[in-house]
Amino acid sequence: MSSVYVHGLGYIGLPTAAMLANYGHSVSGYDVDADLINELQDGEVTVDEPGLRAFVTEALESGNLDVTNEIEPAKYHIIAVPTPFDHEAKVADVDYIEAAGEAIAPNIRPGDSVILESTVPPGTTVEVLQPVLEQSDLNAGKDFALIHCPETVLPGNIITELRQNDRIIGGVNGVSTEAAVRLYDSFVEGDIHTTANATTAEFVKLIQNTYRDTNIALANELAKLARDYSIDSREAIQLANEHPRVEIHQPGPGVGGHCLPIDPWFLGQNSDKLELIPVARKINDGMVDYIVELIADELGTLQGKRIALLGVAYKGNVDDIRESPGLAIARKLQATPVDSSPSMSADGGANATPEVAINDPHVEDQTLDLQSFENATTDADAIVVTTDHKEYTEIDTAALSERMSGKLVIDTKAILNEVKWTQAGFGLVRV
Repeated sequence: MSSVYVHGLGYIGLPTAAMLANYGHSVSGYDVDADLINELQDGEVTVDEPGLRAFVTEALESGNLDVTNEIEPAKYHIIAVPTPFDHEAKVADVDYIEAAGEAIAPNIRPGDSVILESTVPPGTTVEVLQPVLEQSDLNAGKDFALIHCPETVLPGNIITELRQNDRIIGGVNGVSTEAAVRLYDSFVEGDIHTTANATTAEFVKLIQNTYRDTNIALANELAKLARDYSIDSREAIQLANEHPRVEIHQPGPGVGGHCLPIDPWFLGQNSDKLELIPVARKINDGMVDYIVELIADELGTLQGKRIALLGVAYKGNVDDIRESPGLAIARKLQATPVDSSPSMSADGGANATPEVAINDPHVEDQTLDLQSFENATTDADAIVVTTDHKEYTEIDTAALSERMSGKLVIDTKAILNEVKWTQAGFGLVRV
């Protein structure tokens, strides 16, 4: 077993550190957030991820995991820091990666390995991280191993997917790749695939998420077309997918999280060849406007209406609001600009802004005016489901019917039982 430092204890770094510790490695988790370190040292895990609290507690109590705000030498250094995105310039901010490299460089010894897991534009490992690490006067690929091994897990199932998903490993040379394979082989049950270089591994992760984003864009465009023909887009897509060579994703209110809305742009950061990808991004981002227009069409007007918006997490059963379509829809309805475009209104008037009540059983964010489900839906003219939380599939429709002023339900995630809701007197509209 090896000594490992995991740099960055967020959605990926903390589960990774606990995983390695629970498989017998001696792991130190490092983060610049002093409050986070103090919380973890007290046994507090604030990330809303099934099973993570017990998994981290097991690692801490075993003695194989400690959390610290100091960096020391280790056989392996894994970088799992954020890569912020400049939405206006459409470029990645790699400052956190450079900072991690600068912190690691004084601690590198001959024979050590540095693994970048953060999602980055192609070329970042070699062009950004390597020069910083080589300030140690050691050479990557010769004196120490340098590798990119992107994470590919889905929030809500992180622990299982860390074990079971295949991994892509690309080092700056073969010796580097082999060093990383030895570490990941200690806990990964899926296949481990190696690439010719680190840049290929970076590229692979990005095209995986770009495929999903462009496929969803097709589904969203089909959903809008289907509405013009008064047909159910999901039924049509399901039937189309019966063909052995067709696999269309499902439509929805847009895409969220730090992967699908962001990674496609990383592909073109150092290239001028993007053509299809920006179109797909425009379609998916444009679903916010489309949903607002759909609400206005179904209600006849937004003016004076009360709308209960259910879900601001970007996906079901997690608390992650990064790039949340639900939150963007709420802001649009409240006439708070999501971007530089004009605020939406049903009739173009300045007083058309509806009252919007937001509920999310998983999100705790003091900056958002979140309400209980009962308060959010009381006297509502419509409810709009924008996140597929389990709780929303279990709504008591009879009690809800008595509280609401109207009977319109717009289900952008197609999670509600149509028979149940229509029998309760609701008009159910699916995207």
